Amino acid sequence: MKGDAYAVVGAGAIGGTLAHRLAAAGHPVTVIDTDADHVAAIRADGLTILRGEERESVRLDAATPEDYQGPPLRRVLLSVKAQATEAAMRWIAPRLTPDGYVVSVQNGFNEELIGQHVGTERTMAAFVNIFADVVTPGVVRDGGPGAFIIGEPGGAPVSERVRDLVADLQAWGPAQASDNVEGYLWAKAAFGAMLSATALADAPMAELIDRHRAAMYALAAEVYAVADTAGIRLEPFDAYDAPAFRPGDPVARDAACDRLTAWLRTQPKDRSGIWRDLAVRRRPVEVTTHYEPVIERSRRAELDTPVLSAVLEGLRELERDPSGMSEARLDALDALAKAAGEHTTAGKDNSDGRSAAVSPVGVTAIPAKMIDIPAEDDKRLGDLPIGPALTDAHAVAVRDWLDVHREAMADDLAAYTSLESPSDNKECLAACLDWLRGWLDASLGAPESEELLPRDGAGDILIRRYAGTGPSAASPVLLVAHYDTVWSTGTLHDWPYRREDDRISGPGVFDMKAGLVQAVWALRALRELDLPVPACTLLLNGDEETGSQASNEVIVAEAGASRAALVFEASADGAVKTTRKGVGLFSLTVRGEEAHAGLDPMRGASAVNEMARQVLALEGIAAPAAGTTVNVGVLRGGTRSNVTAGEAVAHLDVRVATAAERDRVDAALAALVPVDPRTTLKLDGGWNRPVFERTEGVGRLFAVARDCAAPLGLDLRETAVGGASDGNFILAAGTPVLDGLGAVGGGAHARSEHVTLSGMVERSALAAGVLAAFAGA
Repeated sequence: MKGDAYAVVGAGAIGGTLAHRLAAAGHPVTVIDTDADHVAAIRADGLTILRGEERESVRLDAATPEDYQGPPLRRVLLSVKAQATEAAMRWIAPRLTPDGYVVSVQNGFNEELIGQHVGTERTMAAFVNIFADVVTPGVVRDGGPGAFIIGEPGGAPVSERVRDLVADLQAWGPAQASDNVEGYLWAKAAFGAMLSATALADAPMAELIDRHRAAMYALAAEVYAVADTAGIRLEPFDAYDAPAFRPGDPVARDAACDRLTAWLRTQPKDRSGIWRDLAVRRRPVEVTTHYEPVIERSRRAELDTPVLSAVLEGLRELERDPSGMSEARLDALDALAKAAGEHTTAGKDNSDGRSAAVSPVGVTAIPAKMIDIPAEDDKRLGDLPIGPALTDAHAVAVRDWLDVHREAMADDLAAYTSLESPSDNKECLAACLDWLRGWLDASLGAPESEELLPRDGAGDILIRRYAGTGPSAASPVLLVAHYDTVWSTGTLHDWPYRREDDRISGPGVFDMKAGLVQAVWALRALRELDLPVPACTLLLNGDEETGSQASNEVIVAEAGASRAALVFEASADGAVKTTRKGVGLFSLTVRGEEAHAGLDPMRGASAVNEMARQVLALEGIAAPAAGTTVNVGVLRGGTRSNVTAGEAVAHLDVRVATAAERDRVDAALAALVPVDPRTTLKLDGGWNRPVFERTEGVGRLFAVARDCAAPLGLDLRETAVGGASDGNFILAAGTPVLDGLGAVGGGAHARSEHVTLSGMVERSALAAGVLAAFAGA
């Protein structure tokens, strides 16, 4: 076993899932649970996780509280039901070491009670949103990773022990550190109130939330009103966009509910754990306990919570007789909500009669201050728009104008694509950039200023600054695109630009020549229609495909002088990219001792054999569940088959989703040692791009873009991707970024690379809407 030891008190859905992943990652884990059958099954067959039809079991220690004979407890994950917290803490407190701590991985607000038993200094706060269930003793069905936030109680700064815990819990999934766990807990209290209401009927959660929006919106509003009395800053998580559920913008709220219910429909667990407690296990539910602090705060603030109180009373009735489950109970909640004055939009239709599209959100949304990401200060966030500046009619007019000019857009892309620009051909890059300068002059006129920054061994950098419309003291918006491609010189000879109806193919059209064409036409459309345009800085670099080594310092400097950046990299099946992995490029060299493989085989020390062992060790560093991959993409070694190899070299590509994982990988790589002591290891390289974790500013920009897309009939999605871009550098500098605004298509870096002309029109109109929003901010 390796790593720190953990005690998991309460091995149900949450505790069982976390205990399993920690044990699978090599941590010594002991689970303590009052269910003797559950403990016996774990002892006999291990703790088993079900994912679909797959079963994975791990061996770990298990005991009931009465049987536990182990050492004192240092790291305790408390995951009992809220109503069992008091009894659990009476058992834990005398067994906790002086430097130990208890982490509340529970539903509800339990930190204060924990602190009463062991002290606030030995208490840690956590927010966890895991859709899991105990299906039989010893077996937990895992619904997949959800949001998991850890921090010190009371909003204290992130501590070293929080960082260590987050690093260990990356074995489960995307655990994060935050100084605002309370913001997540209160947001979940609103979401949990909705899920609690669905337990009043025997039907899928998504369908009940969708059909009973009046009640759901009222529940959220009641919880939010209580949170506001404590000055809580609500945080979104998973597919629950907490701020959008506030009263005041019915269209935005309906859209947020559409996204939430669409996401819930993708989950393997279609009913809540509360429903299961009532209908299957026939036992009391915990929500009546963990909403007590909400009700108590509301009383002190003289706030009414009629709908939440009705839900809790209904659940108490069903604890006595679960056969009384009925959707009529939710109909009554709808009526109560309307009578209480919570006005909602009746359905999903927007004011113009269009039906809002429904599709799942493709990314976990956690825009808090995360590890190693500079805090976006209030001034920087205050420079961001809060919504569209164009009316729906103006947005449609922009799209229609672009549609009229679609052939001209296609001609621009054809001319641009006909200029080869491989990253390793300085002459071709210079010719392409020269054409771009002339095209920009013809399209946008002369800029306020231009800087052409020569680069040795890479494409030069072009920076052009354009004035906005009207007087403005705001910093410019940075527009970022690269003009280099992965395609070698001569590719156009056998694969030229080709258009077949709406589909356009050719080297670099998707990654990312169409993106720049769209950005320029977006600016043209706003100017031609006399609509607001912000001050913009256009930055084009010619080495993005090789890591932006010659341009990243310039990019960071321009980011620092800008209020936000829009990166026109290609979309991910239409979605913008709000999370990107960090990238590490390393080489591992093994040096051995050469010898004649036939005459003196025992004298040599094979570098190839040692490298084989090291490749297996490198594979063990990967943590797919945490988003970490380690790829040995190139492997070379030896000189001849009859010579014991004296040297072997492996080139690695490492991708990480969080800064905590980056630090773990760094430590693991540094800890590599040769198995054969006659060989030596040398590690070179480093991190090419920092992690791009979704921040509050990124979330704000996505929300604006999503609202700008709506009048165009687009249901804009966000997603997380494994690839990196120049946006990684920009976000690490503390500047909010919206990435993936470029083309709709596919086949990046492949002969199937293509875009659609209709997609270019739509995305250019979207970019125009986002740009105009900055002009109105």
